[in-house]
Amino acid sequence: MPTEPNENFTTTMLNSTTPILGCPPVGIQLEGVILPPVLTIDVILGILGNVVALWIFCFKLKSWNPNTLFLFNLVIADFMVLVSLPLRIDALLRGHWVFGDGMCRINLFLMFSNRTASIALMTVVAIYRYFKVVHPHHRFNRMTKRQAVFVSVFVWLLVISPRVPMLAYNHIKGSGSSTQCFFFTSYKEASRAIIILVGMHRILTVVEFIIPMAMLLFCSIRISSFLKGRQMGKADKVRKAMRVCVAIVAVFMVCFLPTTVTTIGVWYIRSYRPLDCSSFYTFTQLNIVSLGLNFLNSALDPIVYVFSSSMFRKALCSSLPRALRCGKDAGDDGENAQSTSGTQSTTQQELKSMRTDRGSEAM
Repeated sequence: MPTEPNENFTTTMLNSTTPILGCPPVGIQLEGVILPPVLTIDVILGILGNVVALWIFCFKLKSWNPNTLFLFNLVIADFMVLVSLPLRIDALLRGHWVFGDGMCRINLFLMFSNRTASIALMTVVAIYRYFKVVHPHHRFNRMTKRQAVFVSVFVWLLVISPRVPMLAYNHIKGSGSSTQCFFFTSYKEASRAIIILVGMHRILTVVEFIIPMAMLLFCSIRISSFLKGRQMGKADKVRKAMRVCVAIVAVFMVCFLPTTVTTIGVWYIRSYRPLDCSSFYTFTQLNIVSLGLNFLNSALDPIVYVFSSSMFRKALCSSLPRALRCGKDAGDDGENAQSTSGTQSTTQQELKSMRTDRGSEAM
């Protein structure tokens, strides 16, 4: 499994008796017990939610806008990990990897890329909403679908580029019934290139969480303070404008924060307290458990679609049986279900109507 603990799981014994590391290896039993049922739940919920989302995007939406396009890319990112996890579950249940070197490289590449892509695309969605609410007259809000495609391509290039070198190296360890597909390994076994890749991964795991999280908090705080300052502070209006950022922040905190914290913990202990085996085991086990939450984002992302797009939400509600359909959906601060991509949302109309007596927001 592509996680820090695997670097210990694959720790071998020098001359079959002397551990290479200061602490004996943790073993793979805990990973094999905890992760299969958790990852299975992630896959089932993720497939159900994202198949429905894909169906709505492809067959139910009459028009698309930049926000819809960004959300569609998030669906693609989710399917990257959903097609990868069954192989990982199989390897955990068997106790070894049977799919060969090529599939191992692709499997690790897709799972690593999913985390980065999900974080990047959710951040783009939050920033897009921030400009719509706080800077409604900024030229960013005049983004065309073609420009949104270019933004999406740029995001994917930014996501994939650091992960491509992973495809160039063999990550298979052991042989026969002990074969494992792990990105991390003991430094005593690793080549210099692998050590560099491991270092890059550790840095990316932390940076790709901290910077987007700071941006999301900034967007949420600015949206809230802006609406209250414009005398739009009624609870229902603030809630509708904030729900996109709140939903994304919640997904971030639940899915990505535990992995980031435990990765930092294992990194610190290995570097500065290599003989503190008790702390090392604790953070290793927490890191294993956090993996189930890390991939839960694929199951929770459909909730982000519902909160961030009234077009998606109303298309979903209209597809349900009449007895289960949603009530009348008040105007959203993103887009209208019956409008084209150029139609203004309710929040934009409110902001525009206040322009004469409150002053326009700076471009």
